[in-house]
Amino acid sequence: MVVTENTAVADEPWDPYARGCPSRELLDRIGDKWSVLLLGELADQQPHRFAALRDRIEGISEKMLTQTLRFLEQDGLVSRRAFAQIPPRVEYQLTPLGLTLCDVLNSLRDWSTTHADEVMAARKRYTQAGRPGPAPEPGGWSSRGLDGSISRHGQGRQ
Repeated sequence: MVVTENTAVADEPWDPYARGCPSRELLDRIGDKWSVLLLGELADQQPHRFAALRDRIEGISEKMLTQTLRFLEQDGLVSRRAFAQIPPRVEYQLTPLGLTLCDVLNSLRDWSTTHADEVMAARKRYTQAGRPGPAPEPGGWSSRGLDGSISRHGQGRQ
């Protein structure tokens, strides 16, 4: 790979399955749960303030929001605009490069909402078969509540 001041040009095709390939790092970055949610929220092509993003994406800490926005800005997917005023105001928006991810992310979102019931049922069958599973993420989906129903955040389905 040849790296110039502004770009990296591959002598060979990018291969996200190869350790150390920059395309693998990029795939890890854009596939991260917070990146996916932030990019999806910014997909409306409107500027968003930090607090609005924090409030919209439940469970993200200010530290993680800041870190993820910086990574996305570094990768050229998100632009940051700071206004010289008191109190400080900063807005984030997808760049033209970031907008190229919208169709892919919308497809992932649509797939997840269309098939969530099937996945939750599969998890329940897996657990009922006595197979060990990973511990659920804090505040995440639970495959089975105390009454055996599939639930989210410990509350029954609505």
